[in-house]
Amino acid sequence: MTQYVYGKNVVHQLLKEQKRIYEVIVSEGLKDRELIRALKQQHLTIRSMPRKQMDRLLKTEHHQGIAACIDDYKTYSLEELLETIPEGKTPFLIMLDNLEDPHNLGAILRTCDAVGADGVILAKNRSVSLNPTVAKVSTGAIDTVKVAVVNNLSQTLVRLKEKGFWAVGADLERSIDYREADFTVPLVLVVGSEGFGIRPLVRKNCDYCVRLPMVGTITSLNASVACGILLYEVFNQRDHR
Repeated sequence: MTQYVYGKNVVHQLLKEQKRIYEVIVSEGLKDRELIRALKQQHLTIRSMPRKQMDRLLKTEHHQGIAACIDDYKTYSLEELLETIPEGKTPFLIMLDNLEDPHNLGAILRTCDAVGADGVILAKNRSVSLNPTVAKVSTGAIDTVKVAVVNNLSQTLVRLKEKGFWAVGADLERSIDYREADFTVPLVLVVGSEGFGIRPLVRKNCDYCVRLPMVGTITSLNASVACGILLYEVFNQRDHR
């Protein structure tokens, strides 16, 4: 199966990673000479199209005038993901429970790439999939961060804990300040959706939960913002200097 992904950063990353591109569509009048020159150097099929026709094809106006037809993004099983973690490295995974906003997933993938996380785990159902919006927001991280898709998050946590992982959830209730947690151990960090947080059964299988202190009137943070703060706390504790 193939799909169209769009955005200048996404296409630049595809070229950098030498991904197979079946076709590139550009809007008539696109003025990015550097990008067009890079496409021609790769001897790619380039098709020019009126902007409005491109909007209809991609079902969005936010494509920046360029799209590429590629194979569907690769996903992994849990075992495949674990096998990719370098030997001797303390594992660090992120599990996203019930996350449905592709913008949040794209932003989280971008931060995962920045901190060197080993991968993201999504549920097969009731979760956003890897799609063009995720690709655009991730600015290429969708190609660098491995994503595992599993049938059951709770059972996956049990399996990971059997392998020596600590499961730490992000939740306001019955939790400790995130700065008091030990993130230097093999870790799977569980983050829920903005509206509902972590589901009860998933939370039950966490060893403990952490919270971000909030002293204002707002009671919650955007999921990708909260996840980003926690990711960098893990990064800082592991002394990446």
